[in-house]
Amino acid sequence: MGFSVVEVVGYLASILVVASLAMTSVVRLRIVSLVGSVVFVAYGALLPSIPIIITNAAVAGLNIWFLRKEFAPNRDLGAVPIEPDAPFLLDFLRSHAADIAGIHPGFDAPASGDFVLVLTRDGLPAGALVGTPEGRTLRLRLDYVMQAYRDSRIGTWLYGRGARVFTSAGFDRIVAPADSELARTYLERMGFVRTGDELAFTLAG
Repeated sequence: MGFSVVEVVGYLASILVVASLAMTSVVRLRIVSLVGSVVFVAYGALLPSIPIIITNAAVAGLNIWFLRKEFAPNRDLGAVPIEPDAPFLLDFLRSHAADIAGIHPGFDAPASGDFVLVLTRDGLPAGALVGTPEGRTLRLRLDYVMQAYRDSRIGTWLYGRGARVFTSAGFDRIVAPADSELARTYLERMGFVRTGDELAFTLAG
């Protein structure tokens, strides 16, 4: 039994909407939902059905609005210093321990004297960074962002406009082990360069 063009478009739109609900990334959810709503508009035009067109045009508009906010240069991102033994930090790391282990398999917990940041998005915790100071060099042990926000350009901000959080603490260089393929790929994308067995990032003065 064959399908008409209208049915194929309708099924495709439905698949995209369902797929968007399975996304762990906020950005990917919005993008897939946007594509699905646009396909649904096409489906409504083929029927034709004005209610389907209006509803999904509105959904597409909302997705575009939120994506525009997501990629805006003035997005509310932050990095807040916190004590290595702060209960909130330890609870956050425990809650995401399994995910962290897949990125930084050697990371256990912050040590006394570590430089620690809670990474925020719109004032809410989105990740954590842990490093051991060695003079003016910070030896990175953990750079973690929750799955939902990994497409939110938190890293781009942190190693760009937000890098003053490092320089204000007296660091001019960050080094990190390439302890997993995910970590290596991410850090190289942020501007780290390989130096021997490590990756290094020089902070602007």
